[in-house]
Amino acid sequence: MEFTAKQIAESLNGTVEGNPEVTITRLAKIEEGTEGSITFLANPHYTPYIYTTGASIVVVNNDFVPSQLVSATLVRVENAYLAFARLLEIYNSMKPRKEGISPAAFVAKSATIGENVYLGECVVIGENVVIGKNSKIYPLTYIGDNVRIGENARINAGVKIYEDCIIGNNCTFHSGVVIGADGFGFAPQTGELYKKIEQTGNVIIEDEVEIGANTTIDRATLGSTIIRRGAKLDNLIQIAHNVEIGENTIIVSQVGIAGTTKIGRNCMIAGQVGIVGHLTIADNVKIAAQSGVEHSIKEDGAVFFGSPAIEMSKARRNIVHLRNIESLVKRVNELEKILKKKD
Repeated sequence: MEFTAKQIAESLNGTVEGNPEVTITRLAKIEEGTEGSITFLANPHYTPYIYTTGASIVVVNNDFVPSQLVSATLVRVENAYLAFARLLEIYNSMKPRKEGISPAAFVAKSATIGENVYLGECVVIGENVVIGKNSKIYPLTYIGDNVRIGENARINAGVKIYEDCIIGNNCTFHSGVVIGADGFGFAPQTGELYKKIEQTGNVIIEDEVEIGANTTIDRATLGSTIIRRGAKLDNLIQIAHNVEIGENTIIVSQVGIAGTTKIGRNCMIAGQVGIVGHLTIADNVKIAAQSGVEHSIKEDGAVFFGSPAIEMSKARRNIVHLRNIESLVKRVNELEKILKKKD
């Protein structure tokens, strides 16, 4: 597909600075842009590339002021990052869409399949499953008995959704996601064996949730593990039984959250964070990468870092002290020598 700068500006509610008739056919990173491509500048770190990029069009913020000549046509918008995200969405929507039910898929007779649903090869749909209209279930996916999936879902290849789980509208699960596997529950007994605690609950995932590849969300022991509306989960995350993730919370890769912990709304949890069980995390909390959270965080909007995680300003002071530890030890040793001489 070919678009002019004028057409792009109209679709993004922006303005053109340069040639409104210049055309593009593809998207590119700003440092790799070539003639006929469109890119964007949102992060100031990439500003030098706008003067060297070969892209024909660059989407920029309204307040961008060039310090030298820019050869590309500019499309000025209120928020370049969001505007380019919109362009990516438009571009993606133009790709050919899978349609129909493959003859190699298995669908139980009691299942209810909505209009315009795609089921790929080797998809298995269990008893009493309900799948909403316009949903796409890609090959090698397993949907267990009594699962309900809303409208416009995208369930990518190799996803496994165990029985009784509930998935909302407009959700996206990437390959390897496992929803509803047993929570890790074992009771110690006399001797060396453990008694497995049966996991009888389910997982509820509300609307507009996206879950990255190979992330696992365990079913509840009793009740439900819940991922609230708009949450975004990266790849390789483990969420244990009876956890609740609040609306619009973002969790980055390799995070592990132990059982029954409740995480508030609009939180941001960075990579490789570990959170122990039975905690409560308030709304709008930020937890820095590789932190270990051992206690509840009750202050709305708090920022924590470290292992064990503490409030960010305290953590930064501690880091400064650690950097000076060698000189501090040396001073203590010298003081001890002086005191011994006085004795």
